[in-house]
Amino acid sequence: MRVRFSRARRAWLAHCTVALGGVLALGLAQAQGRPATILVVGDSLSAEYGLARGTGWVALLEQRLAQEKVQARVVNASISGDTTSGGRSRLPALLTAHAPTHVVLELGSNDALRGLPLTMTQTNLAEMARMSKRAGAKVLIAGMQMPPNYGRKYAEEFSALFANVARTEGAALVPFLLRGVADGANPEALFQPDRIHPTAAAHPTILSNVWPVLRPLLK
Repeated sequence: MRVRFSRARRAWLAHCTVALGGVLALGLAQAQGRPATILVVGDSLSAEYGLARGTGWVALLEQRLAQEKVQARVVNASISGDTTSGGRSRLPALLTAHAPTHVVLELGSNDALRGLPLTMTQTNLAEMARMSKRAGAKVLIAGMQMPPNYGRKYAEEFSALFANVARTEGAALVPFLLRGVADGANPEALFQPDRIHPTAAAHPTILSNVWPVLRPLLK
C-alpha cells in the first residue's frame, strides 16, 4: 500500500528529518570528543575590513579558545557589506558544508545603512536562527545599535529587534557588539577614518563582549 502525503506534510517531514539529523550529529560529535565548530556569519565587523589579517575579533576568538584549551574550530563566513538577506541565502550551504555546533549571527547593520525595512531584518534573522537550530546548532545573536542621527524611534526599534529575535528563538544575545567601542570615552581613537569600522585596537574589546556569552554555550 502506498501512502500519499500532501506537499505541506512532506515539507514538515523534511524539516523534522533535518533537525533530527543535526541533533544526532551534534550528539555523536560530543560523544566522540570531536571539537565544536563555531560558524560566524557576519559583515565587515567580523570580516576584518581594513585590518591586517589575524587582528579581528574572530581571529582573536580562535586564539582565546586555544588559550582556554577549548576544543573548537572557527569558520569565519563573514562578508563585508553583507545584509541579513544575503546571510539568509548563504546559510543553508554553510550549514551543509561545515555542520556547525554553534552559529554566531552578526548581521543587520548594512540593512539599516541601506534603509531596509526593520521588519525584514528581524524576519531574516529569525529564519537564520531557526535554520541553524534545525541543523542542531546553538545560536548566538550579536546586537547592534545605530547612531542617534538616524532618529530616536528608528534607533530604538533597530536595537530592540535583536533582543526580540533572541527571545522568540531561544538564542543567546550579545546586546551590543560594539559596547565600549562606539560608546566609550574616546570612540574616535577606536575607529578607522571612515568612522564606521573599528581599528584593530578595538577588536579585543569586541571579543570581550562576545566571549562571556559564547563560552557557556561551549560546555
